[in-house]
Amino acid sequence: MALAVMLQNGASFHSGCCRHKVLLSLLGPLLSNSKLYSSYRRPGTEPEKKLSWQNADFSFKKGIDHLKTQLSLLKRETQDYLLGPRGHPLSQHLLKQTRVLWQFRSQEDLNKWVISSDVEIGGKSKVYLKLGRNNQAALLYGTLNTEVPRDGETKYSGYCSMRSRPAVGSFNRKKYYDWSNFNSLYLRVRGDGRPWMVNIYTDPYFSHQKDDLYSYFMFTRGGPYWEEIKIPFSKFFLSSRGRVQDNQHPVWLDKTLGLTIGDKVDGPFQLEIDFIGLLNDRAHREEFAYETYDKNTPV
Repeated sequence: MALAVMLQNGASFHSGCCRHKVLLSLLGPLLSNSKLYSSYRRPGTEPEKKLSWQNADFSFKKGIDHLKTQLSLLKRETQDYLLGPRGHPLSQHLLKQTRVLWQFRSQEDLNKWVISSDVEIGGKSKVYLKLGRNNQAALLYGTLNTEVPRDGETKYSGYCSMRSRPAVGSFNRKKYYDWSNFNSLYLRVRGDGRPWMVNIYTDPYFSHQKDDLYSYFMFTRGGPYWEEIKIPFSKFFLSSRGRVQDNQHPVWLDKTLGLTIGDKVDGPFQLEIDFIGLLNDRAHREEFAYETYDKNTPV
């Protein structure tokens, strides 16, 4: 990035218009997004005219601080590799029957999640995330609106979601969760009686699988009492763009997690989340709840 800016500042051409055209054609691959403008825009929206390199913040102090942070992460990863995860021996780590993945006690815990709604496609639903009473839980709340935007493209609207950020190691290396020693997802929540979808997102290699999603239902009772919900991983089913797929297979337990509400009922919603964890239920023996089909059936 710095090389691209130095070349732009040091290059001299007689014509300003010609200069920008030549430099953009040469330095386009070096820019952060490798695109001058977004590849897709909603109908009626103005294109982004600000070049990608103009959003960069060239700060030496921030660069040093970022390097220190990445080195501390690398040190922690090395300790986990040598001593065991979180300082525990590997044998003890493998025998654990429960594990808390996300517990909401501070703003830092909330920053590990991202909220979104149908506003991204022109809808009118609203969603917010904050700490609950006494900073003892996460409060996800908002208003669901199923009004379809009048853009000539969108057919359905009305959803809000909360999704965990992808796990990232030192120097922005992609990491994966290891849930292979557990067979159930365990949540402690307090809702308003509305149903939710618990989603496990995929990270596919092929672009046509980018919308694949493993989901299962979570029904809240409503009222003042907390409820503990256990969802076996064998119950999660595969869908793509809202359509349940005929070819089902067990979920891969190394992805990000999310919660979505889209029950087609306009109005406010609220969900408090104490923690999200894993459980190894010895009484649960089911491997997969749905039929699987052999693609290469012998004749």
